[in-house]
Amino acid sequence: MKHTREEMVNSVPQTGFFGHPKGLGILFFVEFWERFSYYGMRAILVYYMYDKVVNGGLGMDQTTASSIASMYGALIFMTGIFGGWLADRVLGSRRSLMYGAVLIMAGHIAMSLPFGVPSFLASMFLIIIGSGLMKPNISNVVGGLYHKSDDRMDAGFVIFYMSVNMGALVSPFIVGALQKNYNYHIGFLAAAIGMALALIAYIIFQKRSLGLVGLAPTHPLSAQEKAKYTKIITITVLLLIALIVITLKMGILTFGTFSIVVTILGVLLPIIYFTTMYRSNDVTSTERSRLLAYIPLFIAGVMFWSIQEQGANVLSIFAKEQTQLDLNKVFGIDFTVPAAWFQSVNPIFIVLLAPFISAMWTKLGKYNPSTPLKFAFGLFFAGISFLVMIIPAMTSQGELYNPMWLVLSFFLCVIGELCLSPTGSSVSVKLAPEAFSSQMLSLWFLTNASAQAINAQLVKLVEPMGYTNYFGFIGGLAIVLFVILLLMNKWVSRKMEGIH
Repeated sequence: MKHTREEMVNSVPQTGFFGHPKGLGILFFVEFWERFSYYGMRAILVYYMYDKVVNGGLGMDQTTASSIASMYGALIFMTGIFGGWLADRVLGSRRSLMYGAVLIMAGHIAMSLPFGVPSFLASMFLIIIGSGLMKPNISNVVGGLYHKSDDRMDAGFVIFYMSVNMGALVSPFIVGALQKNYNYHIGFLAAAIGMALALIAYIIFQKRSLGLVGLAPTHPLSAQEKAKYTKIITITVLLLIALIVITLKMGILTFGTFSIVVTILGVLLPIIYFTTMYRSNDVTSTERSRLLAYIPLFIAGVMFWSIQEQGANVLSIFAKEQTQLDLNKVFGIDFTVPAAWFQSVNPIFIVLLAPFISAMWTKLGKYNPSTPLKFAFGLFFAGISFLVMIIPAMTSQGELYNPMWLVLSFFLCVIGELCLSPTGSSVSVKLAPEAFSSQMLSLWFLTNASAQAINAQLVKLVEPMGYTNYFGFIGGLAIVLFVILLLMNKWVSRKMEGIH
């Protein structure tokens, strides 16, 4: 049975959670612990991959570890497209969310087991599929708590996304300390416990808090479509299994070749998306013009996320291998910082700076920069965040970097993120063709997927180039794109056809 949005929420607005629907409270709790598990695991993942087996790691080389970390992030965003489709057409958002949470928890449990590469691969598979089911659908359920005319919705999403930053802020401190004082598997177990708490709370409170929101698929498959898609999915899965078996036996399927496949997908998927929308008969000439305006913004988004996401692999390794973590040698404080703690720097600055940046845009009023300019500012700060790392390399004379250089790099990148990321979500909705309103936001998420897919190859340049040249190359590339976008500002604004 299909329920309308009006049936899913009460006619009288709920105010059980700080003036918002009480369901927001349980979703806030679930998202906090899901993000705790994700960012906690990610904080030590790259170390686990390249650390020596005798230390409890997998013994990979650093380049392979960085490349796999990028592939992992890319695939999580790519599977979100399938997760959204499955919820809309088959399961509904609530069931997709729950199944995703179960798979994520199972993935973290697998990672906490000391079985080396087999449990690592099983964990990656489970978490990627689980995140693809959960990530897009929990946001969809949040939106379903409100009537379209409810002016509390924007504020509700702000509260909800605070849970993301809180989980990302807290988890590296806890998981990083557990890994440092005990071992990797205890750290991964903490991530599993966090996800288990989210799942238990959701199962207990979801019926009384969420009502009918997201229970049914919004556009369920017909009987004919079910038969068609069952056949397509079955054949696809069997072909993939056969391909994996054959390539494994031939010795072709390696992390290196798989990273190339992921990178190709990261480039092809947005091209297919753009082409499908642009050539659709349901898209008007005005909407096509707006799609053309979106292309340079999309490319800028990919460049930005390429730098931002390297905080979890390239800069993460840099923090452990090239940074002075013994604060006694820097500030005279008798304490050694776990390298994983640097993963909390980004969310700390987001929490501190987001209100200031938001207030600044409002205060500027009619002088508020255009969307292309905000994207350009985002690229500028991202590029500078890498270029600034060249300075200590020129003066350190082979010594370990002062940790404040790394903090400064994260700080600059966060300023860029706050210029570009919220603007990207907003402009994706504004420039979306009517017939593709939902898919345009999926396209925006692909900026991150494509960035991390490309990173799977870019990070291989660190070893041959060295950190100084690598930071200069990537940072310089961002500055070049910043200049190009500045020069294209008027063209992009004109093609946006009245959208500011």
